[in-house]
Amino acid sequence: MSVKMINENGSIVIDDQALATVAGLAAMECYGVVGMASRNATQGFFELLKREHITKGIKVSSAEDDKINIDLYIVLQYGVKISVVAENVISRIKYTVETFSGVSVENVNIFVQGVRVQK
Repeated sequence: MSVKMINENGSIVIDDQALATVAGLAAMECYGVVGMASRNATQGFFELLKREHITKGIKVSSAEDDKINIDLYIVLQYGVKISVVAENVISRIKYTVETFSGVSVENVNIFVQGVRVQK
């Protein structure tokens, strides 16, 4: 799916991959986020994705009234408070996506797939 906006000059179509890239880069800037995890982590194993494949850990879906829902699968740093980091990530993604694309974000869901211990 993609988001389509129509105005008096024509139409704008924004692909979900573009929105996922913006959301992923905004999430990676937040303190405590080590990286994105694959959406299909099975049996407790997760794969930490490199920056080139950041959109594989993000699912963008259309909601009603030209809004979108974003699901993020992330890996956090050991020792951070998960609820605080999740709230920061949610607000950062919502602000960044709405500012850059003009598309309203209805929900941002955070799925913590793992915790990484830094040496």
